[in-house]
Amino acid sequence: MMSAMSADPAGSAASAHTDEYACARAWAALTAAHARVTERLSAALAKTCGLTINEFEVLLRLDRVAPPGMRLGDLSQAVPLTQPSVSRMIARLEQQGWLSRTGDPADRRGVRVSITPAGRETLRRAVPVHARTIGEALLDRLTPAEQDLLAEALTRIVED
Repeated sequence: MMSAMSADPAGSAASAHTDEYACARAWAALTAAHARVTERLSAALAKTCGLTINEFEVLLRLDRVAPPGMRLGDLSQAVPLTQPSVSRMIARLEQQGWLSRTGDPADRRGVRVSITPAGRETLRRAVPVHARTIGEALLDRLTPAEQDLLAEALTRIVED
């Protein structure tokens, strides 16, 4: 008796080949969409609010953290930058008056970062720009069902 593999080895190889190309096409589409949305979002935030995407992410994350703020090390894990780059960005945002740094009362070597009222005001101006740009560049092109599916799929990937 022949197994399914031995019955049609060419079909199995063709199927695997098709799956590999489907994977490559999906990856190419995802990276191209990310680049396009990121480019538009970067330009819109810079023009309207003087923020980079990473600065927006930092302000957004800190807006939800109660005093005394978030540990610098935890914040470094939240943005796709090296720890030294995050430290330089925090210093720039502090110079702008959007963040403040304090010593960590639980760990004298640690630093806590918190958003200031001026940082909250900047974030308040940036959130609608962010939403509008994401809508125009990504979500408006999808049906509500596709938006839900996209959110579910990406959430599952991030949670894994």
